[in-house]
Amino acid sequence: MSVPVDQIIAVILAGGHGTRIRHLLPDLPKPMAPVMGQPFLHWVMSYLRNQGIRRVVISTGYRSEVIEDFARSKQMSNVNVQTIRESAPMGTAGGFRYAAETCGEKAVAWLVLNGDSLALAPLFPMLELLSDPRISGVLLGVKMTDTSRYGTVVQDSVGDLLRFDEKKPGAGIINAGVYLLRSSVLADFPPRAPLSFEREVFPALLARQLRLKVSVTQAPFLDIGTPESLQEAESFIHEHRHHFSDFGCGCAAPSYLSTRRSAK
Repeated sequence: MSVPVDQIIAVILAGGHGTRIRHLLPDLPKPMAPVMGQPFLHWVMSYLRNQGIRRVVISTGYRSEVIEDFARSKQMSNVNVQTIRESAPMGTAGGFRYAAETCGEKAVAWLVLNGDSLALAPLFPMLELLSDPRISGVLLGVKMTDTSRYGTVVQDSVGDLLRFDEKKPGAGIINAGVYLLRSSVLADFPPRAPLSFEREVFPALLARQLRLKVSVTQAPFLDIGTPESLQEAESFIHEHRHHFSDFGCGCAAPSYLSTRRSAK
């Protein structure tokens, strides 16, 4: 039996500086880039709601007050949202650990994802894999014809994670930055910060002989981290609108977007 989705808490990592597109968003954190009249973060949360996630924690850092204002004003039916501000840059895994330990929520497992990317895969296959008590975590891997922008994952014949490879051209399976981790795994994180999932946490877990599965999908994927990919965001959201629980609902845009043009 798969892990019940109501026992999952999502942690959205939204603390980065977004240096590659800072000139396009001089006063906004990257997840708040306007896309179709809403911050990109809105669409990440809408996707989660469509997948049945009802508890969301947003880990903030750079311009955290902008995301905090957004979260306070956000009205998304049946979703509980809170923000946790980093006291200093903690890295992806450090930010997640701090948010999980500070938010006051208890979960069977944590779903970790980035606030500046979307992999529109159903969560059920990841939940199914984690139903095996021998599995400590599941990573989402996306098949791509060109992996030159992304690090890739290497798995064995039964789908267990072996290692991460550096960016390289050609077809492969990229790391989508979406992780489903048992709560117990937090105790095995290296006790330091900043802390990276790919460079430090997952190698440490593998060294302790914990099993991590790769759930491979061909789902649509977008990372808005470059000017070119940010320009693709509106067409991406519109083309895949059935993945979002409130597409076309007439939700009011945040007030700070009223004088901005969309990112496209």
